[in-house]
Amino acid sequence: MSDAEELPVVVNPRAGAGKAQRRLPTLVATLQAHGARPVVHPTEGPGHATELVRDLLRGGAPGVAVVGGDGTVNEAVNGFFDDEGRAVAPGAWLGPLPCGTGGDFRKTVGIPEDTAAMATRLVTTEPRPLDVGWITFVDHQGRPAQRAFLNVASFGIGGMVDRLVNESPKWVGGRAAFFMGTLRALTKYRNRLVRFRVDDGAAREARVVNVVIANGQYFGGGMHIAPEAVIDDGLFDFVSLERQGMMEQLTLTKALYDGSLLQAEGVWSARGKKLVAEPLEGLPVELDVDGEAPGCLPATFELRSGVLSLR
Repeated sequence: MSDAEELPVVVNPRAGAGKAQRRLPTLVATLQAHGARPVVHPTEGPGHATELVRDLLRGGAPGVAVVGGDGTVNEAVNGFFDDEGRAVAPGAWLGPLPCGTGGDFRKTVGIPEDTAAMATRLVTTEPRPLDVGWITFVDHQGRPAQRAFLNVASFGIGGMVDRLVNESPKWVGGRAAFFMGTLRALTKYRNRLVRFRVDDGAAREARVVNVVIANGQYFGGGMHIAPEAVIDDGLFDFVSLERQGMMEQLTLTKALYDGSLLQAEGVWSARGKKLVAEPLEGLPVELDVDGEAPGCLPATFELRSGVLSLR
């Protein structure tokens, strides 16, 4: 990044119970110390990050830094595409500066937790290719919808967990909030019968707890759901937790955090570029998309390889 280059910084001041706003002075000072000219653009509510990023890229910005949680970063990623799913500025870069509740994408790509260190990394590392997921689905009003995702999407219990976590106070902290949300969801959720197909393979029918479509390795505030996922290998990692009662799910807790999940009983996994899923019962099967719950099955998840750059 050249000296005195203007650097757009989209900030969600409410992320992480105000942590993003508190970290902002250090982030700005560090960026300035490295010769950048950060220009701060605060978000004003849900969806605003998408609008800001889209406008900045259309105005000629080569990329955008984003200060906030995984949900804010997801909104920002959607700003790299128009309403038809076309890239607004091919080759533009995304610079996440995570300051939210979960911080799962940060773990996958190795962004430091220290405020000054993450800002230094942004301006001193070369961009690398970044795969993005694209999902078409049905929203909660029954309308067709589509959106990008950066880290992990899932269907099953994940959408219920998202809703419960988003209802909890942010001061609880990421890992604790997701852990408690998961425990609460386990008492309410009943496994769903679904049919899904990876690429051109055979259809699979299963009664599932959760099916994960992973670009990154972590979700749910630190759960190591896809230990072998790589964000620029051109493939999703799919992980399905199947036919498990509440007690069996509780025994998976250690495996969910220590990276041994793929070896656990009742876990199916595969890799591919596309997954199509549909419900086989009259019950809704909720979606989790980068920690948000935007709708339900049926859905199609497709990988767009190397469409962004990551700083």
